[in-house]
Amino acid sequence: MSWLGAATLDIPTEPTQQALGYPSLFLLVLIGALVPVVPTGALVSSAAVVAMHQTLPFAMLMVFATASLAAFCGDMALYWLGRRGVGSKNGSRWLEAIRSRAPEDRLEQAQEKLAEHDVAVLVLSRLVPAGRIPVMLACLLAKWPLRRFARGNLPACLAWAATYQLIGVLSGTLFSKPWEGVAAAIALTVLVSVAPGLWRRFRGPAKA
Repeated sequence: MSWLGAATLDIPTEPTQQALGYPSLFLLVLIGALVPVVPTGALVSSAAVVAMHQTLPFAMLMVFATASLAAFCGDMALYWLGRRGVGSKNGSRWLEAIRSRAPEDRLEQAQEKLAEHDVAVLVLSRLVPAGRIPVMLACLLAKWPLRRFARGNLPACLAWAATYQLIGVLSGTLFSKPWEGVAAAIALTVLVSVAPGLWRRFRGPAKA
């Protein structure tokens, strides 16, 4: 039984897990906001599932605060880099990277909605899959100052973190084991991400 006791001692305690988990969550969401190759929504949902099974207080609140702050910082950093490109004669690689991820038709839609609804569009852009970058580019081309973008981006990041945390909570309540809830949360967030694209492909081009 000595090996079992040693193995138990090797399992990180909840405070240790949190000390490692929150900085990791912050860093990954921050990177995902700058370079959208990290499935940040799935990360937040998975972190929410893990927090549900912890006994330490405020675990869920910490996940929400960490994800919201990381998303906001990442968006603001990317927008600041994009503004430098807009103001430069030669542009910048960051601005070109933003342009490359914003199809022309999505950009036109974002510009129209931005003109009609102003900062409210930023909140929806964070909740709609692949909607964040076209709206951000529309704000850059409209030459929004950083403060104006931040005013709309803050509630957008809060709503985004709350939405994906709720997905994690719903997934976690369906299963008793944390890993099952994490798997369900990842599957659900992937489904939410790809569903709009699959629907547009299934529906085909819009008729005039």
